[in-house]
Amino acid sequence: MTFEETKELITSRRSVYPHNYIERPIDKELIFQLLELGNWAPTHRKTEPWRFKVFHSESSRLMLSNYLGESFLKANEGKEYPEIKYKKTVEKPMTSACVLAICMKRDEEVRIPEWEEIAAVACAVQNIWLGCTSLGIGSYWSTPSAIINATDFLQLEEGEKCMGLFYMGYKNEIAVLSTRNPVEEKTTFM
Repeated sequence: MTFEETKELITSRRSVYPHNYIERPIDKELIFQLLELGNWAPTHRKTEPWRFKVFHSESSRLMLSNYLGESFLKANEGKEYPEIKYKKTVEKPMTSACVLAICMKRDEEVRIPEWEEIAAVACAVQNIWLGCTSLGIGSYWSTPSAIINATDFLQLEEGEKCMGLFYMGYKNEIAVLSTRNPVEEKTTFM
């Protein structure tokens, strides 16, 4: 891969939301290949802290949808909220072909600071995201409080925590525009 190809892949990566996904399944083997890209993220002391809970089947995505919906209603009990917000919460897993719960397992020996393991998990997600981009799969990382506090629902082990949901689905042909401020505004040579 040339530098220009790498640059094109990185700069074309976007958050693509589930309402822009088409009804097309993602093969389970392809999910494993994408997760393998995540598995090659940098990891200090090789702690490999990333863990993935995969909601791929319709029944597992429905289970996630129900959990998110119930959590939303419980969090908003006695409050007024826009019905559209609840609707989006329960629809996202169902309009996605796959949803990953992005989790981190802390090094049991606590050999490195937690932020380094969080950074390693984020790098794993970026690798998966770039793989999705190259395949025309839209994806988006979300951190609803319901999933951050889903220890029992996700059956997390001691030392594990959830860092959000990664929604995935083949996307329709939408033009997603994005810009960045010049890197020169954020750079100081010492």
